[in-house]
Amino acid sequence: MTGSMHLTIHLMILFIGVIFMIDSLKLVAAEGVGSEQTVCGALREPLAFWLWQRMAGRPEESSIAHVQNFQSIQFIARDGVILSGYKLAARVPRGYILVAQGNAMLVDQLIVDLELFLEHGFDVYLYDYRGYGLSEGKSRLATIIADYTDIVAHLNSLGYTRRFMYGISMGGVILLNVVGRSASFDAAVIDSSPSYISNYGCPDKYNPMQHLPQDSSHIMIISGVRDLIVSPIQMAELIRIGASRGAHIFRDIEFSHPFQDRLPEIHKRRLNEVTRFFIQESVD
Repeated sequence: MTGSMHLTIHLMILFIGVIFMIDSLKLVAAEGVGSEQTVCGALREPLAFWLWQRMAGRPEESSIAHVQNFQSIQFIARDGVILSGYKLAARVPRGYILVAQGNAMLVDQLIVDLELFLEHGFDVYLYDYRGYGLSEGKSRLATIIADYTDIVAHLNSLGYTRRFMYGISMGGVILLNVVGRSASFDAAVIDSSPSYISNYGCPDKYNPMQHLPQDSSHIMIISGVRDLIVSPIQMAELIRIGASRGAHIFRDIEFSHPFQDRLPEIHKRRLNEVTRFFIQESVD
């Protein structure tokens, strides 16, 4: 079978899936009550998350069997939904790093690479978003932001001396919204996140650039010149506002989108920069 025939079949399957999805969403328009409300369009938001979840795939726990010092963890959200994930536990932690991944990723796809944070003495927490992987619930932007607001509050209650966050693509959108809700943190890295999401039908109040603190000196924003998913142009306003408020801006001509860099050494350099920033922010 030729490559064009494969592509045609995949497109037909995707089209049929979208048709079934739209049909199943006839009840979504009446979903405006409860804890899993849509805020970016009654059809658009569930459909977008449905497609992203399928791009993310299914969890493969066997892929992390060789990872050292990890634990399966759960967090019960305010509506009772159980979020599942992993913790990388340092022997003597200097602080925690909460990682929020991209919208087409599962945490078991990241955990091996994030052992680097563990090696430098950080406890690392990762959760599949609700509706993804091993987590329960429906994926909705506002509810995911609420989940991470509560997760940060929980982690801050555990007595860590340093409280860090690493947001990857959509994860940066989520974590900046958490910051905008006055969450307490010591440093954050926002890696390849757009300035706006209102162009996707979301209310302006969810735009990441609106949640940069007046003092952003403890935030680093990373942008990749080769990024075709969230381009430097899409990040320009976030970077402009962040820089005017003291944020550290790191641009790299070889970076693509996070975890999609063309060479392993480029990917490693990216994670080394994130680690270096957190170590720097750990110094009293």
